[in-house]
Amino acid sequence: MPEFAATRRRLLQSTIGLTAASLLGADREVVAAEKAAATPLKITAVTSYSVKTQLTRPFGVSISVPLDATRTALFVKIETDAGIVGWGETAPIGGVRGAIDDALGPMLIGRNPLEYRALTRDLWGANFYEPLAIGALDTAINDIRGKALGMPVAELFGGRLRSRVPAYASAMNYLEGEEPENQFPREAAELVERGFKAMKMRLGRYSVAREARVAEAVRDVVGPDVKLLCDANAAYTLRSALDMGEALNDLGFILFEEPLPQSPDYTGYPELRERLPLPLAGGEALGTRNQAKSLLERRGVDIIQPDVSLCGGIPEVLFIAEMAALHGVPIIPHCWGGAVLLAATTHLLSLLPDPHWGFPTDTPLLEFDQSENPWRTEIVKTPLEFKDGFMTVPTGPGLGIEIDEAAVRKYAV
Repeated sequence: MPEFAATRRRLLQSTIGLTAASLLGADREVVAAEKAAATPLKITAVTSYSVKTQLTRPFGVSISVPLDATRTALFVKIETDAGIVGWGETAPIGGVRGAIDDALGPMLIGRNPLEYRALTRDLWGANFYEPLAIGALDTAINDIRGKALGMPVAELFGGRLRSRVPAYASAMNYLEGEEPENQFPREAAELVERGFKAMKMRLGRYSVAREARVAEAVRDVVGPDVKLLCDANAAYTLRSALDMGEALNDLGFILFEEPLPQSPDYTGYPELRERLPLPLAGGEALGTRNQAKSLLERRGVDIIQPDVSLCGGIPEVLFIAEMAALHGVPIIPHCWGGAVLLAATTHLLSLLPDPHWGFPTDTPLLEFDQSENPWRTEIVKTPLEFKDGFMTVPTGPGLGIEIDEAAVRKYAV
């Protein structure tokens, strides 16, 4: 990639003596740590970009009242004195941009991004826990680490277990001027034509009886072999969630995502999970590993869904995944964003083991948003490769994508 090719040659020359060690079978993480110690590199700037776009047609989920007319995101660019640049992404919620611009970003200036353990400890220090800000910064730091060391992000965390990950279409949102009875089956058929073998719809805006018929129409269109998921976006009470859960279970849906309000601690989820006939998924609102620990210990979900951009980055999700495995709970990460988040989550999924030692049909899925989103398509020079229901894990250094900063600036506010 042009932004760091020349400087990377210089950096690699300073670590050429370590190559022999790697050839002799030294552990890749040990070699990476030794390279980091031998590589002089400093962060020189941290810049945030809050972006916004007007949607062609308003759309939203069950609780979007009115439907969303705009879409927003927050990107972070970290620069170094060697010309290597890293990118991160998160949601522009609350004071996250201020935390990056006024506190956490300035703290990184002058630091070596390859001294990763020290940096992450300081980021999680006395900051009143800003997991969204840390999620963006951690992703950008790992993008830099990979580029500086000539390694994909997945290799920084021990190496991928698979070269491609199964993806489901995150689709069938409520669209202005459309009735779900017509829109959802039509959209589902188009997704099957594009190669998706799994897809998610939003429900909860209308009555259980009406939307059960919509879900049935989608099942009829896609057939019995396509995996169907439902995201209710916290639109149900316990009673109505159970009623809809019965209908979804009869139609062979593989999970029911966040039907109740999340609240600070997912109140009501343990009882719902005990009574629901199909797997209950949740956890996108988790900000810390402690919150995840509490949810797992209370047996609040059958499937946990932490988000790289919302709970502190790839290492935090890996930590939560390990805790979940101890409870026998699989993970399907939440991922609803642009190209940066999509690439980071794809790397993450390549690291997650299958839930058992047999021939699993439940390898962790990638959420692949299909709604209108210019930051998924316009800001990256070469999009990630999706084919036959799978997303290819990038093999280039860092996140393995090249960001068009001019396209990011085009939407900056």
